Amino acid sequence: MVNFGKKLMADQIPEWKGYYINYKLMKKKVKQYGGQLQQGEKDRRRVLKDFSKMLDDQIEKIVLFLLEQQGMLASRIEKLGKQRAILAEQPDISAITKLREAYREVGLDLIKLLKFVDLNATGIRKILKKFDKRFGYRFTDYYVTTRSNHPYSQIQQVFKHVGVGAVVGALSRNLADLQERQGSYLSIYDQPSTALKDPIIDMINSSVDKLTRSTNFLRFLGQHALIADEESPSTAGEEEIEDKKYHFMSLMLNLVNTFLYMVNTYIIVPTADDYSVSLGAASTVCGVVIGSMAVAQIFSSVYFSAWSNKSYFKPLVFSSIVLFLGNVCYAMAYDMKSLTVLIIGRLLCGLGSARAVNRRYISDCVPARIRMQASAGFVSASALGMACGPALAGLLQWKFKIYMVTFNQSTLPGWVMAVAWLLYLIWLWFSFKEPNRATEMNDIQQNPASVQRADINQLENGLAQPLLRDSGSKQNEDEDEEVDDSEDAAHDSRKAATSIGSAYRLLTPSVKVQLLIYFMLKYAMEILLSESSVITNHYFNWNTSAVAIFLAILGLTVLPVNAVVGTYISNMFEDRQLLMVSQIALLVGIVLSFKITSTYSAVQYVSSALITFVSAEVLEGKTPQNHILLGMFI
Repeated sequence: MVNFGKKLMADQIPEWKGYYINYKLMKKKVKQYGGQLQQGEKDRRRVLKDFSKMLDDQIEKIVLFLLEQQGMLASRIEKLGKQRAILAEQPDISAITKLREAYREVGLDLIKLLKFVDLNATGIRKILKKFDKRFGYRFTDYYVTTRSNHPYSQIQQVFKHVGVGAVVGALSRNLADLQERQGSYLSIYDQPSTALKDPIIDMINSSVDKLTRSTNFLRFLGQHALIADEESPSTAGEEEIEDKKYHFMSLMLNLVNTFLYMVNTYIIVPTADDYSVSLGAASTVCGVVIGSMAVAQIFSSVYFSAWSNKSYFKPLVFSSIVLFLGNVCYAMAYDMKSLTVLIIGRLLCGLGSARAVNRRYISDCVPARIRMQASAGFVSASALGMACGPALAGLLQWKFKIYMVTFNQSTLPGWVMAVAWLLYLIWLWFSFKEPNRATEMNDIQQNPASVQRADINQLENGLAQPLLRDSGSKQNEDEDEEVDDSEDAAHDSRKAATSIGSAYRLLTPSVKVQLLIYFMLKYAMEILLSESSVITNHYFNWNTSAVAIFLAILGLTVLPVNAVVGTYISNMFEDRQLLMVSQIALLVGIVLSFKITSTYSAVQYVSSALITFVSAEVLEGKTPQNHILLGMFI
């Protein structure tokens, strides 16, 4: 495959040659920095500062030219608009045809500009990855986060090109007005569902989609799932290897596992307070019962992730067995009159959480071309399970006995989930296909340098280990200069932590702050859900069915909220603005949930719950990643 440096030279527009990213120069600089560091001529801080300044200058050159070209296009459209106004008063078929062609010429020039942006955006990603690979840094995270969040961000112009969208809109509207409308006085704004059938507009839309727009919602969901969306394989051989590892039924089993686990988590929420009271505890103990599953999940996630280094099938089998036993304990606690057994059952359910395995399987075994769709499926399965859990609990309102075993609204959720996990285990046993890891291990052994990355703290503090790789020959360095696509083969992001301590050490300072926010929003969300049955019963006398419907509706808001944020709002506002507004809204929702006045209405409670839940969902989608924009680079 042709390396990017040659592709850049071949695809660039000759008259714009001086405005593209100087990829060749930056590659040479990266190599030069390596020599200077090795000989002690420069320290790490100086290298980072120089490289950042050089990249800032390159991006500024690109952005200023982009703005200049956008202005020229806008000026041409404005002049054509004056001609169109004259023709509206004195129609002339030949003049209208010429005007339409003039608009299309503007469209063709816009397509050239879009290709210019796309090529430069790829160059920025490539050179950042090359720097990361050569020096063992996660410099990309630092650079993109600091630059994209600044109020004068120029990098936003490259990756969130609002001005280009305005030019596209102007062309679409004017071409639509020139098109014969059979006496209709409606504009494109009156008929948004009616797409303009013009080949130039189709080409423009295709170019825009290729750049950032077409997969925005899928990308948002994929990042919500914390699953990396890597670039396509660099060679046909790697693509063939990925295809061999991929098995559709195994992917479905992982998504079903995700769905069932979320159902299992929330199916007890409407009845947990009644169950606690029936065992002689206070109704508020339901918070302990519900939350114990999440506490156990903290420990299981790390070790399931480590286990997935060796196998996917075995941890899924173990998870299903533990979840089956946990739900049986939860259901049997009623007849055993034991709150301890009830909590043990929920702890076992938390220890059976295989969500880390589900994410890892999608990241490692699903081909890059469909990984974003699989990631979106993961989030959709989670959201659907979150809504189905309480809804299913609302239907399980029977009461009967079989021998000495009681089946009622408190125990039926446990029995239903036990049966579900047993059936899932049988399906898993006969249908799951363990991916072949031999090829992956060989690839890692052949590229040991690709898995050696320095801790991010070196980036910020300039301390500890040397930046340069201590393995690899001169020949390997030359190959690295020629084949840029090999940069995408880094495996360190896939390497699972083997303990809680090692997982913590992998976190950058910025991610630690974001995870703290993530913890707080999850804390608020879990309080809202776990105490919903207690509050609604105490103040409004809601029965189990009413609580179940309320919680199901809350769960159903997940996908619409993500769709709106991922498709529209994230394109209109900066991520830091969304984070700030969401945190303020979350605080408002929490404050509104308190009984401030003498009366406390259902409207107040439902409103506060919706504000809190929706705000937490937006935060959850934005916080765990280093912003949506970062996903465009990595």
